[in-house]
Amino acid sequence: MNVAIVKYNAGNVYSVVNALRRLGIEPVLTDDAEQLRAADKVLFPGQGEASGAMAYLKARRLDELIRDLRQPVLGICIGQQLLCRHSEEGDVDCIGVFDAEVKRFQPQRHEDKVPCMGWNELKVKGLKGEKVKINPILQGLGEHPYVYFVHSYYVPVCEETIATADYILPYSASMHKDNFYACQFHPEKSGKVGEQIIKNFLSL
Repeated sequence: MNVAIVKYNAGNVYSVVNALRRLGIEPVLTDDAEQLRAADKVLFPGQGEASGAMAYLKARRLDELIRDLRQPVLGICIGQQLLCRHSEEGDVDCIGVFDAEVKRFQPQRHEDKVPCMGWNELKVKGLKGEKVKINPILQGLGEHPYVYFVHSYYVPVCEETIATADYILPYSASMHKDNFYACQFHPEKSGKVGEQIIKNFLSL
C-alpha cells in the first residue's frame, strides 16, 4: 500500500511514521504534489501553530492540493484543526473541508489547565443520528476507549463530529466528511485503541 504523509513545518510527524512502520507500512514523507495525489492513503498529522502552518501550506499551494484529494485522508491533531474553515489561533483561514471554527479553550475553574494534556475517554457517536452504526475508522475500540490528547484549541461539536471528548466542554474528538477523516487526539500515541484506528483507516 502506498501511504503518504504530508510534509510541512509541523512537529510530531515522526511518531506517525513509526506507528505505520509498526504495522508494516513504509510511508513516504513528502510535500510533492504528484506523490500525494498518487498515494492510496494520505495522513496529515502534526503539532504546531495554525497561522504558521497555514502560511507554509499556502506558499506551496498544499492547502489547495489537500482540499482536492479524493483518496482517504486522515488529519491528526493540528491536522484536524487545519481541515476546518478558520482558526482563532492566529486568526487564520484554514483549508475549509469542515465548516467549523477552531476555538481556544477558556478555563472555567482554577483546575482547568490549558493545554489539555493527557488521556481522555472517546465518546463515539452513531452515523447521522443512527444509534448502532459506528463510523468505519472508530469500529472495534471497545466500550470505553481512552486516547491521548495535547491541545489548546478545539473544534466545537458540529455536523461532521463522529466522536466527542469532554474537557471544560464537549468538543469534536474525531470528524468525518466525504473522504476526509480527522482525530484531535494522537492515535499514534494511544496504545491499542490508536493502533486500531490507524488500521481501520488503512483498510478503508
